[in-house]
Amino acid sequence: QVQLVESGGALVQAGGSLRLSCAASVRNFDDYAMGWFRQTPGKGREFVAGINWYGDKTNYEDSVKGRFTISRDNAKNTMYLQMNSLKPEDTSVYYCNAGVVWNGRTYVNGTYWGQGTQVTVSS
Repeated sequence: QVQLVESGGALVQAGGSLRLSCAASVRNFDDYAMGWFRQTPGKGREFVAGINWYGDKTNYEDSVKGRFTISRDNAKNTMYLQMNSLKPEDTSVYYCNAGVVWNGRTYVNGTYWGQGTQVTVSS
């Protein structure tokens, strides 16, 4: 069983930065590729960024490329999402996901989800 807890969401002005964290309670964190997804009311949950088990392969949704950086610290069982140059359209609940799978084009969500953290970007 994998338990995930996100933190770091906040209200920030456009152009600002935030760093989200995802702490995992699991014995073998480095067995899991990880990802960040986000969801706004009335829309489905969408992929934001993914990272493989070792941390040397990442993938991003087009609208966040060059602004967001995903990383992980396997020694701390933690994944991060550094978000820079935030835009109002980044406003969403951000979810951590464990067990993402690379399908050759993007990461598809795995089984385990955190509870989400709210990011609100004001214009």
